[in-house]
Amino acid sequence: MKVARATLAVTLALGTVVAAEPDLIVHGCRVVTVDAAFSIHEAMAVEDGKITRLGRSAELLAMRGSRTEVLDLAGRMVIPGLIDSHVHPTAACLTELDHPIPEMESIADVLAYITSRAAALPPGEWIVLQQVFITRLREQRYLTRAELDAAAPHHPVLFRTGPDASLNTRALEISGIGREFAVVDGGSGFAEKDSSGEPTGILRNCTRYVKAPAPTPPDPVRHDARLRELLADYNSVGITTIGDRDTSLDAIEQYRRLREAGALTVRVSCSQSIGSLGAIEKIVAQIRSVARHPLHTAADDFLQVIGIKMYLDGGMLTGSAYLREPWGVSRIYAITDAEYRGVLFIPRERLLPMVRAAVESGLQFTAHSQGDGAVHALLDVYEEIAGEGLPVRETRSSLTHSSFMSEAAIAQAARLGVMIDLQPAWLYLDARTLSGHFGDERLRWFIPLRSLFAAGVVAGGGSDHMQKIGADRAINPYNPFLGIATAVTRRARWFEGQLHPEEALSREQALRFYTINNARLLFRDDRTGSLEPGKLADFAVLDTDLLTCPEQKIEATRVLRTYVGGKLVFTHSPP
Repeated sequence: MKVARATLAVTLALGTVVAAEPDLIVHGCRVVTVDAAFSIHEAMAVEDGKITRLGRSAELLAMRGSRTEVLDLAGRMVIPGLIDSHVHPTAACLTELDHPIPEMESIADVLAYITSRAAALPPGEWIVLQQVFITRLREQRYLTRAELDAAAPHHPVLFRTGPDASLNTRALEISGIGREFAVVDGGSGFAEKDSSGEPTGILRNCTRYVKAPAPTPPDPVRHDARLRELLADYNSVGITTIGDRDTSLDAIEQYRRLREAGALTVRVSCSQSIGSLGAIEKIVAQIRSVARHPLHTAADDFLQVIGIKMYLDGGMLTGSAYLREPWGVSRIYAITDAEYRGVLFIPRERLLPMVRAAVESGLQFTAHSQGDGAVHALLDVYEEIAGEGLPVRETRSSLTHSSFMSEAAIAQAARLGVMIDLQPAWLYLDARTLSGHFGDERLRWFIPLRSLFAAGVVAGGGSDHMQKIGADRAINPYNPFLGIATAVTRRARWFEGQLHPEEALSREQALRFYTINNARLLFRDDRTGSLEPGKLADFAVLDTDLLTCPEQKIEATRVLRTYVGGKLVFTHSPP
């Protein structure tokens, strides 16, 4: 029988048992284990990709052998590899494949970009700009139909922000969206219309009717190269595991190709995308088929399918999240109906059998549930299914985003064992707009991190990275230190003061948020998420002590080295 060197021992004549020599010893550092006791050690030994021992430098250095790599980290902090619970890398890596897209902070920036594309493309060709959120523009509003017409009079234009969009006249005409337009496919959504009944150009969750051509699929070799580039950039900010929260079968196959080629430098937990339109019997059959996927039934340390992802409501950033109380008339979100509460995509009578099928099949169910109305709707379905004796807690049923919550929702999630993945960087980027629209009182339970931790809810930090390569320039930024800083400070861009500082996390909690909590959320806590003997040696070396540095230094933290399974996958400079 082949025995791993990590468990090999040689019994000497005198009866002494000596462990095999480590492959790597890091010492003279602060190893923040994020174990149950949040213990900190001076040194760590790694062998065959796993952690074998932690302790004092002198003790571990006594274990070194002739082939052991020894690194003196000169007091640096070592943390578990960071985990992002929510990214979309296979699509994000393609965003700028044919041309660069500049940062856009104003309506003028957006119009300048559209004008430049109109000059570069033949008349009649579609101009599509996605995920430039109105909450992050200085003017805080949708582009008007007239503005889009003026910028590109000879091109159809789609300015898409999540489930909602703004179109120019040519795009509306080509798509057949006029005075008589109505959603008739059984799904949700509508076209905004002015007082005369003419479409304003703003669509709520019905961009499926827009007849823009689908992007041409990239060459697989080029696509794989771009994905490897993005994964390497994840490594550069200490990320060693991700949750792909809307994975297509093609994306799963792409990850498998990289895995077989030895080119997967992050561990991936996939939530397969399942649509909610059509015959319920077919949807349920699709869900059950996911449980038979080989990467669910026989996953490995790098790649696994953990469940499914659906969309329950619209967007916080676009004005269509489903709320318990009306949004209110808004210039920012172009809302004129005082009773408008957002858009709920899946009615309860359809949601219930979908969730039941997932939980019965041993899959984690999660759904984009941004507004508190959607959060309560999904929690109530989980409550009913748990009452039937189905394993809601054991399958780690979860909520995705749930930016708007309530005290009752937190208590219900805790009681049911429902987990949550949240995006603290949205607080940083969007608090100014949200505060201006909703006011301080309605944001009391906006990303309520401390309350979730206090209630015992497993909450994990993510980015919802959608576009571009670059931790800070991406939409949304996947720099985990921005997320940690925001969770600790509750401070935001272009916003005075702190947004409900009573919901700030301690630094210890913030590290758990991006490590062990995410490992639990992604079914990896038995192997990753903390630095403990027997676990995989996924860790990062930092230039900053996150536990003691001034708050303003947290976001600027740089990763010096990143290891996945004891293998160096990124180095910034010699530590």
